[in-house]
Amino acid sequence: MPTDVLGEFLGTAFLVLLGDGVVANVSLDRTKGKDAGWLTITIGWGLAVAIAAYATGHMGPAHLNPAVSLAFALRGAISWGTFLAYTIAQVLGAVLGAVGVWLLYRPHYAQTEDPDTILGTFATAPAIDSPLDNVIAEVIGTFILAYGIMAFAYTDMAPGISTAVVSALIVSIGVSLGGPTGYAINPARDFGPRLAHSFLPIPHKGASQWSYAWVPIIGPMLGGLLAAGLDVLINA
Repeated sequence: MPTDVLGEFLGTAFLVLLGDGVVANVSLDRTKGKDAGWLTITIGWGLAVAIAAYATGHMGPAHLNPAVSLAFALRGAISWGTFLAYTIAQVLGAVLGAVGVWLLYRPHYAQTEDPDTILGTFATAPAIDSPLDNVIAEVIGTFILAYGIMAFAYTDMAPGISTAVVSALIVSIGVSLGGPTGYAINPARDFGPRLAHSFLPIPHKGASQWSYAWVPIIGPMLGGLLAAGLDVLINA
């Protein structure tokens, strides 16, 4: 496996392990972090992105997100073959990360009886089920993420600082834009753990809600496309 593809696999596994891990800590019964709140989750996800990117950035671009990889493919920064390889690696890494969360919190899953709470530690769901509005929320959140990542490249920063800035961007998106859908803003981050939820032997779990799964795929990919288009328009 090429080093950059391996980096996308490992990085996304770290991302989901830490990101879904904070959701599990806040949501599942009898954890030390039970009911710590939305701010804890948003900070945890922001730190998860930074740690994953710092840990694997020496191996490749550390996109860790098919929507971000799509934006860079549209800009010509990576080939379409590389985009496909990254996307597959990111999804598989997300599955591995989600399995890691289950292993770590397995006794707490056994203590948690609400199926929606259990699914929420793996995948996203809308606060109000309105498919068009849910897609719009994911498009906007991912647009801000992908365009921000591309725009930061035009700013002169000390080595490594841009990764910390992206971490802050994730927290900002979560606290400002995450309420409607739980801000998947990453197809691999939602699809991989949702797949893991479907096959893991978790007591009390319900359906994996595949009828919603297209929203955190289509929305983020459209957001990445729009971000690439604006970047071309401004910086061509």
